[in-house]
Amino acid sequence: MVHDSVVSCVGNTPLVRLSRLFPHLGLDVIAKLELLNPGGSVKDRPARFIVEEGLRDGSIRPGTHLIESTSGNLGIALAMNAKINGLAFTCVVDPNISETNLRIIKLLGARIDMVEEKDDQGGYLKTRIRRVNELLEEIPGSIWVNQYANENNMQSHYRGEGEEVIRQLDGPIDCLVVGVSTSGTILGLARRLRDRFPNLRVVAVDAFGSVIFGTAPRARQLPGIGASRTPELLRPEEIDEVIHVSDWESVQGCHTLLAKEGIFAGGSSGSVVAAIQKMIPVFPRPYRVLTLFPDRGDRYLDMVYDEAWVSSLRREVVDGAYSLPAREVVGLNQSLKVNAS
Repeated sequence: MVHDSVVSCVGNTPLVRLSRLFPHLGLDVIAKLELLNPGGSVKDRPARFIVEEGLRDGSIRPGTHLIESTSGNLGIALAMNAKINGLAFTCVVDPNISETNLRIIKLLGARIDMVEEKDDQGGYLKTRIRRVNELLEEIPGSIWVNQYANENNMQSHYRGEGEEVIRQLDGPIDCLVVGVSTSGTILGLARRLRDRFPNLRVVAVDAFGSVIFGTAPRARQLPGIGASRTPELLRPEEIDEVIHVSDWESVQGCHTLLAKEGIFAGGSSGSVVAAIQKMIPVFPRPYRVLTLFPDRGDRYLDMVYDEAWVSSLRREVVDGAYSLPAREVVGLNQSLKVNAS
């Protein structure tokens, strides 16, 4: 098959069994490698779907100027789609964005708008959104993609990897474990998979310091997981449990994944690895778990895979300036109560 453009290559990512990382008897952990999308992340899916649906229904037209707040991956994906469709794009980012992501977005022709002021939660999300609203006033013909409230974000995952997983699986699954930020990925996947597996347990992995599920805010360093506001898309009643993972645990998860499985993945992939490790003592046997690795490790060469950056984070842990979260699972719907310490 010859594709018409790079964006038409999005999807059809493989499933991989993590038997070296999780060799436990009766436990089968499977990962969907969304990091193999052409733009390098799962965000290729909502970027393509939102732009194509907008062009179809007229909400996006030739000459439209897209604006979005993003920690990096959606910025890359939107820049790629804007390039292919002849659209302008401004990406509102903050200092936590990796230097690699920033350079890629610029190379794809997007305009960068960097905010420096932290919000009242210690992050930058609210500040970025405020800047988005200012730009909407300043730039004629501009629209806000708004991944945190755009229903097409969720739909892209329902119709995308959700549909693909059902075609690819060789049997039923018991549990879905996915990192959260906008919540579009976990909800889209969960809804489609529950169509086929109605008893599926859905576990959200959130960053320690994120406020998505009502926990106290604190500074975070890894982009791509967690948020300093609750996304409009979120439906907590559709999620059974939440596990909070620290930056340090996420970094350890990334390095363990690379060492055991040879998978070079980004920070949020390390987060789900750490979360599954916490849950191993309470998984019944036999049990099948599906997770998703959202992006590639090369985007984190100056963070997760940089020796000086990791050493600095380690010193904060040792010195007590960076406290680790309680090793527990929060059962939103009380279907699983567990302390996995």
